[in-house]
Amino acid sequence: MKIMSYNIHHGEGLDEVLSLERIAKIIRDEKATIVGLQEVDRNFGERSDFQDQAKELAKLLDYHYVYAANIDIAHTDGQAENQQYGNAILSMYPIKDSENIPLTSYEDEPRGLLRALIDVCGTQLHVFNTHLSLESRSKREQVKEIVEWTKNFEGSKVLIGDFNSEPDSEEIQALLGKSDLIDCFEDIADNASYPSDNPEIRIDYIFASRQLEILNQSALMREGSDHLPIIAEMKFRR
Repeated sequence: MKIMSYNIHHGEGLDEVLSLERIAKIIRDEKATIVGLQEVDRNFGERSDFQDQAKELAKLLDYHYVYAANIDIAHTDGQAENQQYGNAILSMYPIKDSENIPLTSYEDEPRGLLRALIDVCGTQLHVFNTHLSLESRSKREQVKEIVEWTKNFEGSKVLIGDFNSEPDSEEIQALLGKSDLIDCFEDIADNASYPSDNPEIRIDYIFASRQLEILNQSALMREGSDHLPIIAEMKFRR
């Protein structure tokens, strides 16, 4: 299986082109089978043509999906549905269960941890997807909560997302030190993911439990967002 994390910037690239078809093509070309997406709109506004982006991407790929809105507010322009913004998980495999876990934030923007239980050909995989705050105090608290939540679930698991933190930050080091997860890109030289036109920093991550063997990892030089997608191939250890 191939696990991808991708902050899609509501489907708009640095070229200011809005295209979910381009995002779907990247996922399809790379044969990603489980994808954690951040900055996903649902009826958010004109910037994304009032799309239900998770649903549209799942349809384009013929994948299962779950969506979690961390911003959920009433529209002021006559739209019937709420204005939503959050995270999504797309999967080639059936999604058996999911929930959105609110995370503490001292900023105005709410944050959450989307959890999904995925049946990968008969083996259960816990997938967690998140997009952390920009503010340090919030991130430290959010990481504490994520560590506790991931510990509640036994077996194989992956944690993916945009952490808005570089590898030597206090919060990333705390996550690695206090959880049973490893950084899949720790020893990969070209692992920077932001900005997409000249990647200089690493703030997007795939973490995995030790029940999973990591085979190939890369940051993909693909245009579609202000972030690069990152991908890791994995298999269950016997």
